[in-house]
Amino acid sequence: MLPSILLQASGGSGALVQQLLFFGAIFLVFYFFFIRPQQTKQKEQKKFREALKKGDQVVTIGGLHGRIYAVEGDQVVLEVDRSVKLTFERTSIAQEYAPKATPATKAV
Repeated sequence: MLPSILLQASGGSGALVQQLLFFGAIFLVFYFFFIRPQQTKQKEQKKFREALKKGDQVVTIGGLHGRIYAVEGDQVVLEVDRSVKLTFERTSIAQEYAPKATPATKAV
């Protein structure tokens, strides 16, 4: 089926080569601007999740902030308050939480 489509191309082989180059260029643009950055982001996220350890402050995908109390295989136990511990899958940890520094208040 494909050879018959190529034979139906109007304008001879020059137009066919231009079309192939055009589609090749479009594929390269998609690869370098969409596919490759997404792959690198996924690799970094996987590396981050593998490096989780006790004491890290993290944020879950749902927005829950907590400190890692224990890491048990594919599960992470977060301490969200004193003696309040919740268990999550390791894949539900979105990012590390770094509290913003607050400026010192001046006494008047």
